[in-house]
Amino acid sequence: MFFSEEERYVRANDRPSNLSYNYANNAIRTSKYNIITFLPLNLFEQFRRLANAYFLFLLILQLIPQISSLSWFTTALPLILVLSMTAVKDANDDINRHKSDRQVNNRMVNVLIDGVLKNEKWMNVQVGDIVKLESNQFVTLTHVTHPTILTLLIEPLNLVYVETAELDGETNLKVKQALTLTGEMGDSIEALSAFKGEVRCEPPNNRLDKFKGTLTVNGQNYGLDNDKILLRGCTLRNTEWCFGLVIFGGPDTKLMQNSGKTKFKRTSIDHLMNILVLCIFGFLFTLCFILAIGNAVWEVKEGSVFTVFLPREPGVNAALSSFLSFWSYVIVLNAVVPISLYVSVEVIRLGNSFFINWDRKMYYPKNDTPAQSHSVDFSWNKLADPKFDFHDYNLVETVREGNPEAQAFFRLLALCHTVMPEEKKEGELNYQAQSPDEGALVTAARNFGFVFRSRTPETITIMEMGEKVTYELLAVLDFNNVRKRMSVIVRGPDGKMTLYCKGADTIIYERLDHSCKRLMKVTTGHLNEYAGDGLRTLVLAYKHLKENYMEEWTQRHHEASTALEGREERLDQLYEEIEKDMILLGATAVEDKLQDGVPQTIEQLAKADIKIWVLTGDKQGMSCYILELLYARRKMCPESAEEPSVTKARAGLFWLQKTETVQDEQVEGDYALIINGHSLAFALEKDLELELLRTACMCQTVICCRVTPLQKAQVVELVKKYKQAITLAIGDGANDVSMIKAAHIGVGISGQEGMQAVLSSDFSFAQFRYLQRLLLVHGRWSYLRMCKFLQYFFYKNFTFTFVHFWYAFFCGFSAQTVYDEWFITLYNLVYTSLPILSLGLFDQDVNDRWSFEYPQLYSPGQLNMYFSKKAFVHCMVHSCYCSLVLFFIPWGAIHDTVRDDGRDLADYQSFALLAQTCLLVVVSIQLCIDTYAWTTVNQFFVWGSLFAYLAITFTMYSNGMFLIFTSVFPFIGTVRNSLNQPNVWLTIFLTSLLCVLPVVALRFILIQIRPTINDKVRKTPETEYCLCILRVSTRRSGYAFSHSQGYGALVTSERFLFKRPLKSLLAFSAQTETPRPQLFRPIPE
Repeated sequence: MFFSEEERYVRANDRPSNLSYNYANNAIRTSKYNIITFLPLNLFEQFRRLANAYFLFLLILQLIPQISSLSWFTTALPLILVLSMTAVKDANDDINRHKSDRQVNNRMVNVLIDGVLKNEKWMNVQVGDIVKLESNQFVTLTHVTHPTILTLLIEPLNLVYVETAELDGETNLKVKQALTLTGEMGDSIEALSAFKGEVRCEPPNNRLDKFKGTLTVNGQNYGLDNDKILLRGCTLRNTEWCFGLVIFGGPDTKLMQNSGKTKFKRTSIDHLMNILVLCIFGFLFTLCFILAIGNAVWEVKEGSVFTVFLPREPGVNAALSSFLSFWSYVIVLNAVVPISLYVSVEVIRLGNSFFINWDRKMYYPKNDTPAQSHSVDFSWNKLADPKFDFHDYNLVETVREGNPEAQAFFRLLALCHTVMPEEKKEGELNYQAQSPDEGALVTAARNFGFVFRSRTPETITIMEMGEKVTYELLAVLDFNNVRKRMSVIVRGPDGKMTLYCKGADTIIYERLDHSCKRLMKVTTGHLNEYAGDGLRTLVLAYKHLKENYMEEWTQRHHEASTALEGREERLDQLYEEIEKDMILLGATAVEDKLQDGVPQTIEQLAKADIKIWVLTGDKQGMSCYILELLYARRKMCPESAEEPSVTKARAGLFWLQKTETVQDEQVEGDYALIINGHSLAFALEKDLELELLRTACMCQTVICCRVTPLQKAQVVELVKKYKQAITLAIGDGANDVSMIKAAHIGVGISGQEGMQAVLSSDFSFAQFRYLQRLLLVHGRWSYLRMCKFLQYFFYKNFTFTFVHFWYAFFCGFSAQTVYDEWFITLYNLVYTSLPILSLGLFDQDVNDRWSFEYPQLYSPGQLNMYFSKKAFVHCMVHSCYCSLVLFFIPWGAIHDTVRDDGRDLADYQSFALLAQTCLLVVVSIQLCIDTYAWTTVNQFFVWGSLFAYLAITFTMYSNGMFLIFTSVFPFIGTVRNSLNQPNVWLTIFLTSLLCVLPVVALRFILIQIRPTINDKVRKTPETEYCLCILRVSTRRSGYAFSHSQGYGALVTSERFLFKRPLKSLLAFSAQTETPRPQLFRPIPE
């Protein structure tokens, strides 16, 4: 029977049946080549690049004697070098992929095969297999390719704890619970081998939070949901072992389905380079067409004179000669098309990336030196957390003296939670909590003498000031995002029943008794104070319950909890009924500290005119109304048009890409837009997205709260589509991956929320504050270097080529080269390659300290002021002028000239040597003028290249080389004949002066009358710095719970927990960080 992927059908322990459906196995392959396919596939990919294909075409043309006036090696050597460098890089990358694939696929796992638990490779795991996972098995994208498995058994409590930082960015543990039916099999291999369950479930999809399926065993159906599966990307924690049935493998897993396609990101300079290269092709063919027409005219008018001693080949007339001349000039002028441009760009980018990696100021060492502080002595409490610091002696004494309110406060914290304890050694307690805040609060109660020790589904045991007290747990009223509170109902040793509740202040205040008004006022003042310190708060309250009422309420609660329809609504009504008229105890505050330097970083980036939008999955943190977009926009800008002003244009190669740009609108005043994910879902619809963008762009600050990963990516795409702006996305969790991939530049922060963001990013570091150094220092330097590199690269190549163009008018348009063939071959490979690379790698207009002091230096790059189509045209004009000087000054100087001894100097070889020497000196001087920062490497490359030219030229023009390779090195004695003449050196000096002097004069005038911000900063004297202390103040979050549904149902389940000696299932170390003053350097305007 055939089942389509509209439904997945899996039979346990039946490989033949499952293989018949052709489900994906668990092997992965990210490599592109193997030994056999590498060469053909790599060459095919490289020749798909226009420049490489063009030079292959030129090489073929050069093999035709009737066309080429140049030897084949002038094109073959550069092409082979470029292909080889790229091939080596691609081979190295693919070798690393092969290593990663082997590491992932060859990881070992226990698989139940034919009744025996065998150690198999992950790549051999198939859908339908039963596998055994063990504690702390790290299941990540880079280490282990884990299938999606259905949990069959978790010894001994049917529970498994997993960390899902790679999936949702949360580091707190999640609880997964197996079916009781499968749990009864235990770790019996015989029972597991005989298990013949059948699973029908949804097909592969990317919904991480939902799973629907049924397990059929012996004709009985059992429901399966998300709490009963383990997803690829999770880490097994605090669970000795578990068995699972493989449902999805490899590319079918939810994580792989959710990862999306990795887009090939190109910078704006890349797009501009592609357009310019196409323009250069058009310009090249235009020049060749002009010279071909010139050849036809010359052949008709002047060519007949030369046929006496240069007879034409049979069948060659003026028209055919002109056609052949066109292709000959395509070969001669090929230097205008930069074959080495892309390779040089990659080398520069690689070098700049190493500078980022080597930057010690972006290195974040873990501080292993403890802070020195004078804290309260908790030695009286043998179970206190030794890592806990506290500084209020009065509160400690108040608790120890038996103040009933203070003890009730900490008793509530010790009872009202879903924390799990682990005691590996007597007295060494570790807590594992659903959220870090909850763990911190239970730890605080522990240190003040109310120590949570253990729990069962019916009881909670705590140590109250050294005495063991067991409370009967009657009910858990769990937390969710609607209730925003949690309650427990317990019966104390004295028989009294009490409801303890904690939650958001606005929620708890509505349910307090009228007698608490005075205390509410005092507590509100405390909450406002906490808000100024940026703390996350909870309000605590309690209520004593009567026996008869509780019996009746418990009966109704049981009926509601077992109802098949309307269960949640009935439970909510019961919770609302009992959580009334409570007595206020006080409030807690947990530090939600930003990383060091975050406010200063945002301030710096704002000064650099970088717009910052915050897209977060966190709750909003303050009560705010959802802004109605149209009303908000009209209020901010009453004169704005109803319809947005959209400018349509074309861009990209051949201008085939249509673009739409929403124009900015001016507003008076500063506004902020705060929108949650529910509202954002409607705002991102087709008919409202432009209204959202218009309103957001009018605001100084945009904060999108509680948004999904997909919504983050949609907001980024919206800005990219309608603002034509360069976007950067920065995040630290797996829920930020889609946003990072969607942005032009993706930055991952390696921290507490897994490595998925780092693996999907273009750049990564440990602290948010390093972003300003990445952008304002390395980013700006890299952009400046790349722009100067491109300007100089096009300048030297166009200058080189234009000299050939002018020479054509003096050689009968015969496609004769003005330079020696070996100079043409080595010009880009040897003589000018290293100096320009040193410019692209080491140059900097100002140092890193001034880049921080003047973040406005970043703005010119956003406006494309350093390199654009206009700058490219200026470069061509500059090259045209220099080529005129480089050709006509040497030509005029050497025309009808003789040596000092009366011998002739006016020959082609002497002129070629003089022209190429002048060219190399001029472009070297121009490089020196363009260089801001001189290093030893720059000096070595510039002077070394000139020395290499002289050494190679003297060698190739020597008698010995001519005698060995007569046809290859015909310029015998030219160097000796020319460079020993004073007028030759005077010509070199005059040519260099005429080429360089206008450039220096023009730049001097522009600095005086229209200086750029770079010019102003470079002339600014160094400023003094001062150290200040900044206290960061933010608004508080309303409540301190995990974002997900609580685990109250699991806490009270029948087969949940029983005491195990010195060992439990959960381990968590709660620790608070002592706030320290933040030091920073103020940035002057």
